[in-house]
Amino acid sequence: MPIDPDVALDAELPRHEFSWTPSDVQIYHLGLGVGHRWTDTVELSYLDDRTPQVLPTFATVAAGPRNAGTPKVSLPGIDIDLVKVVHAHQEVLVHRPIPAEGKASSIGRIAEVWDKGSAAVIVQERTVTGSDGQPLWTERSSIFARGEGGFGGERGPSPNTEIPARAPDFEALAPTLPQQALLYRMSGDRNPLHADPAFAQAAGFPHPILHGLCTYGIVCKIATDVGFDGDASRVAGFRARFAGVLYPGETLRVRGWRDGDVLTLGVTVVERDDAPVLADAVLTAAS
Repeated sequence: MPIDPDVALDAELPRHEFSWTPSDVQIYHLGLGVGHRWTDTVELSYLDDRTPQVLPTFATVAAGPRNAGTPKVSLPGIDIDLVKVVHAHQEVLVHRPIPAEGKASSIGRIAEVWDKGSAAVIVQERTVTGSDGQPLWTERSSIFARGEGGFGGERGPSPNTEIPARAPDFEALAPTLPQQALLYRMSGDRNPLHADPAFAQAAGFPHPILHGLCTYGIVCKIATDVGFDGDASRVAGFRARFAGVLYPGETLRVRGWRDGDVLTLGVTVVERDDAPVLADAVLTAAS
């Protein structure tokens, strides 16, 4: 059986030691399309050679492998064909601003395993601590594995963040580049779904799709720029569920509703009649 919930649930994940440099931060930001306003001082603050400000979503790639290997879904009690897997949700909670350069370690576990009948959802949780022994961020993510359900587990929750029934406080458009996925791959995610047309077709898509985490980072930056004056240190966390695909070259429409220190976001793709791309997207301010 590809999934054994008795083995998987609460299983510890390997401890990782990792480091990053300002160049890693710059490459990540460039992969999100940062720099299109190439004379704007706030925009350029994300690309400073020595001390770039760091989006909280950099946490999703900081410990990632920087090699050309194809990723695998092989965890305790879980062994799934990569072609069946899509990213389901992502959440990052930063405990303090991420520095432009650092060393850290992470510990993690398989926090939840849900049986959706025709599919399975596996939730991982990781806590990252800086070299000074203080927490940096906590990350939760889940994958949706088609055809891997039916093992007799619980279905799990179905969270839903309501979009306010009023006009948004802001709306922004974010065109992506045809080569956006190829740029984003430089931060370590070499899943062929985002670069290999034959692999994408085998997975049921007409073309390679943009990484969900790339969309996630783009939306976080837009909300940071509009909602927090481009100051990434004011963001405490960002969570979202991946509700649809975005193809490189398409345009994101991001609408935001402010309620105190919380921004609720609606994220759609313009070229396909505003089909949803992210759902349950919420950005929170640092206290």
